[in-house]
Amino acid sequence: MKMIGITMGDPAGIGPEIIVKALTDATEFEGDYVVYGAADILKYYCDMLNLDCKIRAIQNVSEYSDGYINVIDPAGLEMKEYEIGQLSGKCGHAAYLYIEKAIEDTQKGLIAAVVTAPLNKEALHMGGHHYDGHTEIFAELTNTKKYAMMFYGPLKIVHVSTHCSLREACERVKKEAVLDVLVLLDQALKQAGFAAPHIAVAGLNPHAGENGLFGMEEIDEIIPAIEQACEKGIRVSGPIPPDTVFSKALKGDYDAVVAMYHDQGHIAAKQQLMEESVNCTIGLPIIRTSVDHGTAFDIAGKGYASGQNMKQSMLVAEQFLNNLE
Repeated sequence: MKMIGITMGDPAGIGPEIIVKALTDATEFEGDYVVYGAADILKYYCDMLNLDCKIRAIQNVSEYSDGYINVIDPAGLEMKEYEIGQLSGKCGHAAYLYIEKAIEDTQKGLIAAVVTAPLNKEALHMGGHHYDGHTEIFAELTNTKKYAMMFYGPLKIVHVSTHCSLREACERVKKEAVLDVLVLLDQALKQAGFAAPHIAVAGLNPHAGENGLFGMEEIDEIIPAIEQACEKGIRVSGPIPPDTVFSKALKGDYDAVVAMYHDQGHIAAKQQLMEESVNCTIGLPIIRTSVDHGTAFDIAGKGYASGQNMKQSMLVAEQFLNNLE
């Protein structure tokens, strides 16, 4: 198993805490991990939580040592420069620099995958980086044109659109967009070990349009995309009414679902066991997984954030890597 990077996320959030909790309970992991973050911040949480861990600041991956939480710091942010649980442009900028350095090291072949702790979009913007989130940063810095966000858990869900208004999301339901997501999802599932994945496509409208009675998007855009995907050898069913497709997938009828917009997929994903659901960006030239929650400023620094979803994100990254070897 190769080296895997973990980005610390927004230092004012729960990222540092969940990272040290996950890494000090590392019996399940096969890989070696290096953190892109701040050594003094991680040490603060180790001390606060009375964890048996040793923090070691290193300059590059080649200096990695077993028995330590190895930390590469491209930002130089110290705890005295911000308040835990508060928005800060400095923290947003630092979070960006952690991601940028991890991507750079992945592109150089120094690490094999990146696991990300949460960042805060408002802090990111305050820090001068105007992205909607991790997905867009990874896409731009890897020069990736076609990509999508996937929830990977008991339910595996990919969205045609995410961060936009509902009106705009409906307008984005086009044959080309749906087909692109189907191709990306099929490739990602095969990379994860599914030999012949079966994908379900959710309708946009109630009852998947009811043959045009409740909307024409299924007929004009979604069905043509499904037909073209089938011609490419992808196993696809749909469009299926969005109020039933996710329960069918959870029962095992399908391996994954394509959702048409943000809340259609997110609500379904977050009704399952949240700690088992991991956020992946598919279509990238590198493996990227992430926790499926935010910075949780309201509980940051209080010691009771769970590290379980971070552990699951690390295990999913390892799963993808194992299937590449």
